[in-house]
Amino acid sequence: MDDTLTQTKTQAAAVELTVVVPSFNERENIEPMLERLRACLAGIEWEVIYVDDDSPDRTAEAVKAVARRDPRVRCIHRIGRRGLSTAVIEGIQASHAPFVAVIDADMQHDETLLPRMLETAKNENLDVVVGSRLVPGGGFGELDKERVRISGIATRLARFVVSADLTDPMSGFFLVRRSAFDAAVRRLSGQGFKIMLDLFASAPAPLRFKELPYRFRPRLYGESKLDTLVVWEYLMLLLDKLFGRFVPTRFVLFGSVGMSGVVVHLLTLRLVLMTAPFAVAQATATVMAMTSNFALNNLLTYRDKRLRGRRFFIGLLSFYAVCAVGAVANVGIASAAFEEHYSWWLAGLAGAMVGVVWNYAVSSVFTWRPK
Repeated sequence: MDDTLTQTKTQAAAVELTVVVPSFNERENIEPMLERLRACLAGIEWEVIYVDDDSPDRTAEAVKAVARRDPRVRCIHRIGRRGLSTAVIEGIQASHAPFVAVIDADMQHDETLLPRMLETAKNENLDVVVGSRLVPGGGFGELDKERVRISGIATRLARFVVSADLTDPMSGFFLVRRSAFDAAVRRLSGQGFKIMLDLFASAPAPLRFKELPYRFRPRLYGESKLDTLVVWEYLMLLLDKLFGRFVPTRFVLFGSVGMSGVVVHLLTLRLVLMTAPFAVAQATATVMAMTSNFALNNLLTYRDKRLRGRRFFIGLLSFYAVCAVGAVANVGIASAAFEEHYSWWLAGLAGAMVGVVWNYAVSSVFTWRPK
């Protein structure tokens, strides 16, 4: 037993390349990908770390079963946490290798490029080597035209936060030198699914990089994770990199949702007033606005901590309680300011700001509590 443990520790210490694979519902792709990695990485000291967000199809269990036979395979099974970028960050932090590659679990990236990426990074002393679909020799394969168009728009938007002359800043297939990642990790947003873009935008100094061509492949099993909310997360990443140093992006979203709640409140008030006294209409409108705010914040602002099932209703009750206290603070501060002879609008604004800050801070702790 001691000899086996010593051998495993020696193998881990000698690992030159860690391949990080974020996964969600990719059970059927586990064995085919591992077979391909074993073939293309022969002669290299490597390991693979799957970071699975508690897949319903039991992807993590499949990886662990392989890991019991192959010490190069590891699994981080995340419970109650979601997000490709944060999964990649956790996977890289769990590695001690001097180089780390990130590749999708669906095998749409070309794993045979990994040895060349590693050699290029070492021989040319680079921080990052990117698998690009847009340099000569690369391509989008059978990806539908709508997805290609969306990728093109996202690439143009990326220019607002990344000055590096990347042809494919949306690539999720890359290799990074450990020292370059460590220099940027504390500045990473962890928002959305474009961790490489986050890395380039967060690096304290320009990264030395090179792009190598690869052709995007169709997935063998499973379904694409791209949806409109993934696009939303990408926009939030851009906003965080542009303005996050001044105001937290999540707070801006929370405030914006609050403004939409005002619209819901007024519409509900007008409708209920047609059949009920003002007090009843106002109470109904208040509850409707809080419910709307909670649902939108759960869907958008706290997408990575989204509450589901029973926890959704518990969170809703918690949000009601937080907002009730926030309303008292709002009125109290506004009244005190008005009594000190501040103008009505300034007093009202002060109360509203206190209410918003209270609701945001306290709901972040009690409603969408950190995992």
